[in-house]
Amino acid sequence: MEDIRDIIQKLRKYEVAIRKAINMQMQGDYHSVFKGAGLEFDDVRAYQYGDDVRTIDWNVTAKGHGTFVKTFREEKEQTVFFIVDVSASQEIGKRKRRKLDITKEICGVLSLAAVKEGSQVGVICFSDEKEKYIKPGKGLKHAYEIIYSLFSLKAQSAKTNLTKAMSFVINLLKRRSIVILISDFIDEGYEDRLRMLADKHDLVVIHVADDREVSFPKLGIIPLFDKEKRRTFWINTSSTQFAREVNDRFATNRHQLEEICKRHQANYLRVETSEDYVADLIRLFKVRNRTTKRKIAGA
Repeated sequence: MEDIRDIIQKLRKYEVAIRKAINMQMQGDYHSVFKGAGLEFDDVRAYQYGDDVRTIDWNVTAKGHGTFVKTFREEKEQTVFFIVDVSASQEIGKRKRRKLDITKEICGVLSLAAVKEGSQVGVICFSDEKEKYIKPGKGLKHAYEIIYSLFSLKAQSAKTNLTKAMSFVINLLKRRSIVILISDFIDEGYEDRLRMLADKHDLVVIHVADDREVSFPKLGIIPLFDKEKRRTFWINTSSTQFAREVNDRFATNRHQLEEICKRHQANYLRVETSEDYVADLIRLFKVRNRTTKRKIAGA
């Protein structure tokens, strides 16, 4: 494993770069990125011209003393919770640029960012089992503990079960939180739990991919070992039909995932291992910054 001090230094540098881009280049508000839609009911007051009619408290208004609207305040303590896929399919990619490496780095960078904004941060690392659970906590020391745990973790199972991981978080988190799910989404049957998670929480989906998943060199008939199923398959890499089927399968999976996120107001970001994920995260934060301001303005 790479020296943990070097890892932390690199992640801190990336986190500072993201912070500067949000606060300076975009004239945005980095703080709002980790506030999500975390608003709680505060009080009621008399309706004023220009108030959003959706905020009218009809129960109070029905008492006949005038029209009243609800007022809200930002929750003082936001929880940011990561669901991190550490299954064997995440091991695809170049050395130090595997999907798993990028996944762990993104979780580390965002953990540092979240604790600096006063949020509680928790993590569940999963395969088809709970590989590591770190309960929500605050402060830089807690973020460093998360980073150390991530980069020292060796998954015990090779398989994936997104449904089980999301069910764990749905049952664990009682208050609305920011949930960041980082995975390659090579699994089936998880869609219902994803919808439930998006409806209950402020969900961010980070889809990590590597071009090796769809770009095979034309080597004829070769053995291909599936790490999750622990089986070897013989495939014809020179077959045009094979290439088309692989591309179609991954394209369909991506499209379905994006559509679910769009319908349920979850943020979706696709990250390629060959690209600069810091730039990708800046784009994600820019979208969240705008979305958060709209939600607070219309609350």
